[in-house]
Amino acid sequence: MTETKEEQPEDAVERNRQAILASPSYRLAELDADFIGRPEQRPVRMQLELDKAETVLREAGIRSTVVVFGGTQIVPRDVAETRLADAEARLKKNPQLPQARRDVQRAKSCLAKSHFYDEARQFARLVSEYCQRGEKCDLVVMTGGGPGIMEAANRGAFEIGAKSVGLNIVLPHEQEPNPYITPELCLQFHYFAMRKFHFILRAAALVIFPGGFGTLDELFEVLTLRQTGRMQEIPIIMYGSEYWNRIINFQALADEGVVADDHVKLIHFADTPEQAWKLVVEFHRLGP
Repeated sequence: MTETKEEQPEDAVERNRQAILASPSYRLAELDADFIGRPEQRPVRMQLELDKAETVLREAGIRSTVVVFGGTQIVPRDVAETRLADAEARLKKNPQLPQARRDVQRAKSCLAKSHFYDEARQFARLVSEYCQRGEKCDLVVMTGGGPGIMEAANRGAFEIGAKSVGLNIVLPHEQEPNPYITPELCLQFHYFAMRKFHFILRAAALVIFPGGFGTLDELFEVLTLRQTGRMQEIPIIMYGSEYWNRIINFQALADEGVVADDHVKLIHFADTPEQAWKLVVEFHRLGP
């Protein structure tokens, strides 16, 4: 029978020393992701998101932005056509399935709006051609960094070699930033509140293309801040008057007496990239 060798005192000390070095308590707080991720450290994480974006944008010389919002489902025409063809193929296989018919209807609607992708792209080109002619970075295109209209706006800047910003957000389903954002100006956020703060902080104009809940959320955030005088004066441009007048009856709010007539005047409409850019130019009295 083999006898177990007794542990020597120095072995116990060394084992304890190694345990000390490996203990989470010994990690530097700034390197302890488990600690920073705890619920009670939420204020620290929010401050980090506030500070990091502020530092990155300030050091890059981003002084003012033109923020473009819009739906993720508004894609280039060829992509929309492919999605419609796929939906129609599914309907052909399952003609009695209500959801299949609904998918075709939705795909047709998205195809009809695909022109907004090209127009967002062209608008971003107009902004970028004007704003980045010198060393100063004024009126830089900024988006939420995702697909759809956001991609189109970043793409318009990318195609003429101009900078653009993307403020991406962590979502339950995996999402990568679109590939047209200036790499050093692509930021990722966990908190919607911090992301919204940076959308607004440097904004010189807000252009809202057709979109859904997220787009509406961002629109009404800015409308409320402008209505209450809690942010800088900027033009709020609703792009696609037919779409927006069908989705939201702004005048009815004033007619019902729940907003002032002057507050409805905060909203401008445009139907071409040139009209939208002209509204920005006239609002800020930009030179040639």
